[in-house]
Amino acid sequence: MTERPTAIESPLPEALEAFDDMLRIVEELDTPDGYKAELIRGKIVVSPWSKLRYLRPMRRLRSQVEAHAPEGHVTETSPFLFSFPHSERGFGPDLFVADEAAFDADGRHADGAALSLVAELTSTLTKDVEWLDKLDTYGRLVPVYLVLDMQLQEVTAFWDPSPRGYRSRHSVPFGESLHVPAPFGFELDTSGFVSHRDDDEGTQEA
Repeated sequence: MTERPTAIESPLPEALEAFDDMLRIVEELDTPDGYKAELIRGKIVVSPWSKLRYLRPMRRLRSQVEAHAPEGHVTETSPFLFSFPHSERGFGPDLFVADEAAFDADGRHADGAALSLVAELTSTLTKDVEWLDKLDTYGRLVPVYLVLDMQLQEVTAFWDPSPRGYRSRHSVPFGESLHVPAPFGFELDTSGFVSHRDDDEGTQEA
């Protein structure tokens, strides 16, 4: 297993490669420790979880977001999968805020419509997914999307989703405050997000 995201072709016959079947494979996939599986562009993609040095900014982000989460919503960094049937995607956000009621159901994935906020911390080898595929999918449904670009050392807030994607965005460098819009409505302190820059994450096999 390498640090580069790896696409896995489904072992099932083509006739069974509908979204629900692919999502079930993602849920049941036995990934190595430290890796997560997501459904991206019709393929199962296995990629590493966040680096150790991302823990501090993620904890600081969580503590601030959690204090302003809508009533009845939970803030988590646990590895849960959210499905987006209309886009045929299944994502495991680095951090999410979602309606707690969505976790009362049986099954192994939650409905993406339950999300009120998602946040992703980029890495050199996965940032295209955060900035393109996830931005497009979240932008049609999720009220707020935060991208912590760990290479550029800046954070961007996207909000006001629409069938064509987010209508609004704003970026600030780490160290400046960022307004997180409704349904949160607070100023995010980004001074604790500064981390070592990812100049080269490597592609060698572990």
